Amino acid sequence: MSDHNDDPSAQESAPIVGARLVPHITIQAFCENAKTAQMVEQAVGDRRMNKVALTTHNGGINAAIEIYRVNPTPNLVILESSLQADELLTALENLAGVCDASTKVIVVGHANDVELYRKLIRFGVSEYLVMPIASVALVDTISEQFASDAAEPIGRTIAFMSTKGGAGSSTIAHNTGWAISQAVRRDVLILDMDLPFGTAGLNYNQEPPHGLADAVFSADAIDDVVIDRLMSKCANHVNLLTAPGTLDRDYDFEERSFEQIIEICQKNIPIVVLDLPHTWNAWVRHTLSTVDEIVVVAEPDLANLRNAKTMLDKLKDLRQGESEPLLVLNKVGVPKRPEIATNEFGASIDAECFAQISFEPALFGSAANNGQMIAEISSSHKINDVFNKLAMKTTGRDEQASTDRGGVLPGLLKKLKLA
Repeated sequence: MSDHNDDPSAQESAPIVGARLVPHITIQAFCENAKTAQMVEQAVGDRRMNKVALTTHNGGINAAIEIYRVNPTPNLVILESSLQADELLTALENLAGVCDASTKVIVVGHANDVELYRKLIRFGVSEYLVMPIASVALVDTISEQFASDAAEPIGRTIAFMSTKGGAGSSTIAHNTGWAISQAVRRDVLILDMDLPFGTAGLNYNQEPPHGLADAVFSADAIDDVVIDRLMSKCANHVNLLTAPGTLDRDYDFEERSFEQIIEICQKNIPIVVLDLPHTWNAWVRHTLSTVDEIVVVAEPDLANLRNAKTMLDKLKDLRQGESEPLLVLNKVGVPKRPEIATNEFGASIDAECFAQISFEPALFGSAANNGQMIAEISSSHKINDVFNKLAMKTTGRDEQASTDRGGVLPGLLKKLKLA
C-alpha cells in the first residue's frame, strides 16, 4: 500500500529527477477536510501539473455521486473518505453507476489498512493513499497513472472525412469539437490535416504562427513538449494544430508520417479531432485504420452515394472488429436540387444515416465569415442538436453507452454480477 506517513515535509522538498509533465487532464477532488483540499490544491503548483485543470469540492463520495448524476465525469476523481470499509465499498459501487468507464479514481483515506487497500484495488480504484500525505506524493501517484511509460493513452481519436469535396466534413468536425468541449468539458485538440487548404484557423478566427506543418516537416525529434509549444489555445478546452494554408511547398507524405504526432497528441489530450482532407493515399488510409471513431460526411446526391459506398466498404475491410463509421448527410434540402432521400441513401449502401443536417446557407455563412461556431451564432438552433449528438456518440457518452457505465470500478462489480 502507498504509505506516505513517514515525513511529509521531507517528501515535499525532495527533488524531481527526470520528471514528466502530466498531460492535459481534468481532475475533480471531493474533500471532507480543509487540510486535504489544501494539499490537493498545492499539488497543482507542482511543475509536472502545469497542464492540469483542477476543481475542488466540499464533501466526499456522496457529493460526487450527486454531481455526476447530471454532469460529465473528468479524467480523474480524487475522493476523500472516512467511511468504514463496507460503507466505502457500497458508496463506490453507487459512484460507479454514474461515472464514465474511462475515469480513474484515487481514494484518500484515514485508515492504514492493507486489507482495505487490496479490496479497493480489486474494485478498480487506481490508488489508495493514507492521510497525512504531502502534495508531491499525490503528484507522484497522478504521474504514475497518466505520465509513466506504462500509462495508457488518455486521448480518443475521431476522424472526419468527406465523400466528395465541399461536402462539409471540416465544418462538422470543428463544430463537433466545439460541442465536445462544451458538453464533455475536456480538452479537445483539432488537427487540421488538410495542409494546403485547411480551414480550422479561419473557422475559429485564429492565425497562430505555428501549426501541424511545423511538426510534420521538423528535422528534429518530436515529443510532447514540441507539440504543446506548437498548439494554440483558441477557447476554453479547445486547442488547434492548424494547417498553413499555403502552396509554397509540396505536401507529399509517407504512410506513417503523422503516426507519431497523433500518438503524442493522444497521450496528452483527452479528445483529438482529425480533420482529414478529401483525398486517398497511404497516410490517409493508415490514419483511418488506427483512429477510434470515423465520421463520414456526404451530400444526398449520386456522386456522394457512390463514393460513400466505396469508402464505407473499404473502411470496414481496414477496421475489422472496430466501430463502424458514422454516416452524416449534410446540406439536405438545397432548393431545386434533385436529392436522394435519407432512408434511400442509407438503404442503397447498406448503412444507417446517423444524422442529417439541413441546408442553412445564411447560418453557416455567417458563422464562417465571423470565425465562429454555430452555437456561438445561434445557441438555440436545432442544428446544434446534431453536433451534440455527434459529440456524445463519438466520445462514447451517448445513451446506449450510458447503460454500460460503471467500468470505472470494474473489478468487484463484475464479480457481483457473476455472484
